[in-house]
Amino acid sequence: MAILSARLDQIKPSPTIAMTTRAAELKAEGRDIIALSAGEPDFDTPQTIRDAAKAAIDAGHTRYTPVDGTASLKRAIAAKFARENGLDYAPSQITVGTGGKQILYNALMATLDQGDEVIIPAPYWVSYPDMVLLAGGTPVVVPCPADQGFRLTPEALEAAITPHTKWLILNSPSNPSGAGYDREAMKALTDVLLRHPQVWVLADDIYEHLVFDDFEFCTPAQIEPRLTDRVLTMNGVSKSYAMTGWRIGYGAGPQALIKAMAMLQSQSTSNPCSVSQYAAEAALEGPQEYIRDSRAVFQRRRDLVVAGLNACPGLDCPVPQGAFYVYPSIAGLIGTVSRSGRPIDSDEDFANALLDEEGVAVVFGAAFGLSPHFRVSYATSDERLTEAVARIRRFCEGCNPA
Repeated sequence: MAILSARLDQIKPSPTIAMTTRAAELKAEGRDIIALSAGEPDFDTPQTIRDAAKAAIDAGHTRYTPVDGTASLKRAIAAKFARENGLDYAPSQITVGTGGKQILYNALMATLDQGDEVIIPAPYWVSYPDMVLLAGGTPVVVPCPADQGFRLTPEALEAAITPHTKWLILNSPSNPSGAGYDREAMKALTDVLLRHPQVWVLADDIYEHLVFDDFEFCTPAQIEPRLTDRVLTMNGVSKSYAMTGWRIGYGAGPQALIKAMAMLQSQSTSNPCSVSQYAAEAALEGPQEYIRDSRAVFQRRRDLVVAGLNACPGLDCPVPQGAFYVYPSIAGLIGTVSRSGRPIDSDEDFANALLDEEGVAVVFGAAFGLSPHFRVSYATSDERLTEAVARIRRFCEGCNPA
């Protein structure tokens, strides 16, 4: 259609949403489908948060708020950063958006010009490159394979930086790999960044509280305070408090950047949902037992899935430090043929055949910029995960050399 912008030719629909949609369509047709494609906790939002939202409605807090968040929510976010991360942000350095995705989008749209480069370690969350392209920038994808723990090395970062580099996007723990940067690994990266004052850091900390074993979360501005004036620290309530549908994300950074992001938001969505903001405030200031309890459940599920997938012929599943994903390699299955005769020449072939033949929906690794892998979200019940792993094993056992 001639009416559509040429800008749209640069991007593609989210593969994660596409696979989830296809799984839902098959389920609507009567198929027994286990969807492991969506990144969403399967728990209900904690009762105290729901009660706060109801109270906000009853109190009449249903009108416009300031464009990028209420003063009380910004104070709660500032207190969270001080309490949990040792970061000192004033409310004027904080912005609230309709989910973490809008915070990232606003930052890139407000700062990128044609020719500006953004370093994106792969595997990456599927939306990063497309948001950079929409903002007129150039994604610079740096492969971070499994033998590096799916982590960006300081040497690779140094090699990727050019005079045109504007941002580094750093997601820890990561979607899709669950890989996290400990203090030593983070310090090695911030040491590189200190030598390149034109490079800003977009820290996507959305999975901060979903960390396992003895891994300790850290964020760039916390590790290297000298970078604070060129770090945007993004977070939200979606993953930590099972509030994906409430759509509240937030960011903290230099006041000039925050002001620019607010101006952009004022001409797009305006304020986030007023009731959701009161719910988010209750989440940040209220009881935190939910985080501890849900983390224990996710760690148990992680261990179940990692053990099960590593028992599948042709798969190799590293143990992630956090989030609720695993990112197994299917290198051992490339070049095989499934039980029904479908060639497995790529991770996309694997994911499509697995869905059609065994009714398990996963997301293929090429969507995240690093093949041959696939992503499993283990944010579902132990029973469903056990059945899904059994189906994946049956599928893998049915693959034979071409």
